[in-house]
Amino acid sequence: YLTRVEGSSEGLTKEEISLLHNSGTKILPIYNDFRRAVGANQGRVVAMTAAYHAKRLGIQKGTPIFMNVEQFFEVDSAWIRGLVNYLYNSDYKPGFYFDSTEGNFTTAYCEAVQLDKKISNQAVLWSAEPDLGVTNVEDAPDYNPATPECDANVWAWQYGHDSEVCPIDTNLVDSRLLQMLY
Repeated sequence: YLTRVEGSSEGLTKEEISLLHNSGTKILPIYNDFRRAVGANQGRVVAMTAAYHAKRLGIQKGTPIFMNVEQFFEVDSAWIRGLVNYLYNSDYKPGFYFDSTEGNFTTAYCEAVQLDKKISNQAVLWSAEPDLGVTNVEDAPDYNPATPECDANVWAWQYGHDSEVCPIDTNLVDSRLLQMLY
């Protein structure tokens, strides 16, 4: 996470990023300091703030920043278009973590794609469904995330949530996204 959000995330430091990189670990930046995703102006503000924090932490140009769009958020296509258009003209790529089966992200996303094809070309999606449960590496499923019913680059899939053993989720990432991570 790029920033500290009370009760949700602590936010990375430059020192933690250095430690991760020294161990060969790539970073998938997530921005989650918003509770609503409505209106083009709000989309631009969220994108601008996320890009600022990525730059502050030294995240390299061209890296996608994933907006954590929770299933209970109100989301509209104007917000998605505002966010994507701002990041399209910045140093970073737009990304969205979303639930494809609950909430209205997929409807808003497909409306945004219908209005502006650049959305589906530029944005990278990270699906939270289906939830098959946490596994070890050997038992990971084949890559098969739930996707919107429109053009979309769904290049990450969180297939397991909230392990009982430790507080982790399990994800699979397409090689195209892996190459873009910091």
